[in-house]
Amino acid sequence: MNKVAGTALFLGLFGSIANANATTILYNDFSDLSGLTLNGKTAALNPNSDNYLRLTSSTSQSGSAFSTNAISLQNNASFSTAFSFNISHPSGIGDSDGQGADGLTFALQTDSNTAGGSGGGIGYAGIPHSVAIEFDTYNNGAADLYDGNHVGVDLNGSVTSAVQTHVDTRMNNSQDWYAWVDYNGDSNLLEVRLAEVDLRPLTALLAYNVDLPTILGNNNLAYAGFTSGTGSGGGQHDILNWQFNSSYSPIARVGTVPAPATIVLMLTGLFTLQKIRRRTV
Repeated sequence: MNKVAGTALFLGLFGSIANANATTILYNDFSDLSGLTLNGKTAALNPNSDNYLRLTSSTSQSGSAFSTNAISLQNNASFSTAFSFNISHPSGIGDSDGQGADGLTFALQTDSNTAGGSGGGIGYAGIPHSVAIEFDTYNNGAADLYDGNHVGVDLNGSVTSAVQTHVDTRMNNSQDWYAWVDYNGDSNLLEVRLAEVDLRPLTALLAYNVDLPTILGNNNLAYAGFTSGTGSGGGQHDILNWQFNSSYSPIARVGTVPAPATIVLMLTGLFTLQKIRRRTV
């Protein structure tokens, strides 16, 4: 195992690690749920034999998983995150593209690590001082601009997106999807990328200018995580892996080596754990 692989494993086992400048959270899978607080139906669905973070699994459910500890965001609430998800086993009612609902969100919020909403609200509705990226798989009428397969930016617990865009391929198609979300506090630009392969697109699917510090109540301590909700239509909503950086440092793919200062701290921790007794010259 080379140093990069060892570093990723160290983060995956211990949840998160921080230095004076930034925090990186890395889960290569969810065989170890340390560092996460699970709420609603999510708490009953994990751990599981797939080693996924399972948010919901059928109809009439809601759940969430957030970092247990609030994360200190750097430089005007900047952050970068990447994760993969899979929405499968569509059930119940559906819309024009078939059975299934309602989708999932990546959310950043200052309320609490136990936050979560109702099924139709994708587990996010009602969370104040928050931003979420919704991957919505059900047409809820005017609130969704009559689009049953879209990505949107949600603010302050509202699932009527501030901006949204259509996705051509059905997202609840039982295939792995890859997402990247970046916020640059210098430019106030929030960007979302989505792909069906683990290759970061050059061009953002969705870009939106937002004063995120104000949205978060000028609180740089935030909980990061995921929500999902289902109603009369349902499905299995899984997060397969996840990386979060508390600074604007775009991620090529989950497991990308963090900033050098973080690596130094991580390697120091590894050497301590291994009880290296010899001094190096």
